[in-house]
Amino acid sequence: MIPPLIVQTALEKGIHLLAITDHNASANVEAVIEASEGTCLIVLPGIEVQTLEDVHTICLFDSLDQLYALQKIIDENLPSLPNQADHLGVQLIVDKNGDFIAFEDRLLLTSVQISLSELFQLVKKLQGLFIPAHIDRDAYGLMKTLGFIPMDIPIEVLEISRNTRLEQARLRYPQTTDFPLIHSGDAHRLNEILGLNLLPMKNPCIREIREVLISNQYECLENHF
Repeated sequence: MIPPLIVQTALEKGIHLLAITDHNASANVEAVIEASEGTCLIVLPGIEVQTLEDVHTICLFDSLDQLYALQKIIDENLPSLPNQADHLGVQLIVDKNGDFIAFEDRLLLTSVQISLSELFQLVKKLQGLFIPAHIDRDAYGLMKTLGFIPMDIPIEVLEISRNTRLEQARLRYPQTTDFPLIHSGDAHRLNEILGLNLLPMKNPCIREIREVLISNQYECLENHF
């Protein structure tokens, strides 16, 4: 997906708030933010981190500086392995027009040497929002990988995949009863950009997103699937 098409697709689907959360990487986030300038689309800087436990976690921020501070730590804890382009595909870095800038030669599809608890503390220190991703998925989901929600981590929000409805998740995982649950497109292709959450906010930012979610003032638009 290239930045202008991401922005165009989101706008065509009536989406006003989008987060870019590449796997263990943030090099393309700024390009999408720049591509959205002059439109009504707000793009949040973010990243999906694969923790030491093989759990995927979304980390959202207000600024690129916050994101890059976390990226620096991730880079320091990312195993030094080359990307297997023949099997996993090339990892491209592009500009706001989608033009090629560079290849990312490190293997990103791996776990960083940072635990779930350590990552939570890092995101909290950077004033970001920490959300365990697609907890219901067999691969890299919190419930399937650990089998429980860690009580020593003050998790605020949980994400379920597009294939699981809210009532199904509540029944399947009773531990989620007291947690806000959101859906995510987890989009890897343009046609997977859905816009599944309705968040009433005056000034979309991490603080307001957190407040809306914790106070249960949001709506998951499950009629998309």
